[in-house]
Amino acid sequence: MEETTALSELNKLKAKLQSVKLPANLMQKALEQIERVNLSLKYGTGGFTHLDIIEKYIDWIVSLPWYTETQDVVDLQKTKQILDKNHYGLDKIKQRILEYLSIFKLQKEKLHAHELQVRPLFFVGLAGTGKTTFAISLAQSLGRKLVRIPFGGLSSAQDLRGQSKTAPESQPGVIIKALRTSQVKNPVILLDELDRVTPEARSAVMGVLLELLDPAQNINYNDYFIDYPFDLSNVLFVSTANNTGNIAPPVLDRLELIQMPSYSDEEKIMIGKNYILPKYIKLAGLEPNQLTMDEALWAQLVRPLGFEPGIRGLERLIETIVRKVAFKIVSGQSQSYFINANNVKEFI
Repeated sequence: MEETTALSELNKLKAKLQSVKLPANLMQKALEQIERVNLSLKYGTGGFTHLDIIEKYIDWIVSLPWYTETQDVVDLQKTKQILDKNHYGLDKIKQRILEYLSIFKLQKEKLHAHELQVRPLFFVGLAGTGKTTFAISLAQSLGRKLVRIPFGGLSSAQDLRGQSKTAPESQPGVIIKALRTSQVKNPVILLDELDRVTPEARSAVMGVLLELLDPAQNINYNDYFIDYPFDLSNVLFVSTANNTGNIAPPVLDRLELIQMPSYSDEEKIMIGKNYILPKYIKLAGLEPNQLTMDEALWAQLVRPLGFEPGIRGLERLIETIVRKVAFKIVSGQSQSYFINANNVKEFI
């Protein structure tokens, strides 16, 4: 790259910076870095390498939602409707969420609290018991964006915290990436499967989590790549895990633990009939009368291989049946199907 071209790129970076609203100190810091690259180019001291670094850095800081946020709508009746639509039964857990949102609402309206003093919800239970769906329901009810961060296989605290922009292959951590994805400073961030962090990284990751989940500290969360405090105090963190054995006690102390019960066979049948089957029929573009199930078949579907703690297996079975039916209809074999014990193997 010629020097004149590089100088032109620097001018574009300045214009890019000045086209967005940034914290004043961060703006000044970025302009000073541009000027250092400018001097390096003039005196031939590695300016082109520094230009690549500063381009990447500015691309990140201008794309973060420093001031953009959604307005919360705390309507307990609406929340209950969403919870009832997305979850069958689990009335005690739904009540816990309604109570949680009541405190949330009062703190914002009566105390004008900037740092919300509510412990993040932490859903613990076996796979398929609805942990993630409750996070989705919470975000829907508040009108907030939702971003999921999977902790399964998280191998380093740097995955959370980021790396210095001068390091090879440097990049921000997953928290900053989540904010960029959501484009708001107050999303619901789902910290999914906290218990699945790799053993060698667990201690360091738990240390970062202590800061993330503490309103007194996360108001000035510092990602090593961004190298400037970002206010996370209005992010609603929601966490999940299969069990609490691998989670540090100080982290547990900062979470509102909600134990998820396993579904009974009767509950799974109700969920399959009233939630899952209609959902996949609609997603496939079928009419309800094109696929019906024999009532006697449901007991077989919810326990195909013996004990099944959640509903994911049932959901996969129903999705497969709907897919097979859709294929047969499109192929012109028939326009409607009644699935029973005699023909179910043809569809699964």
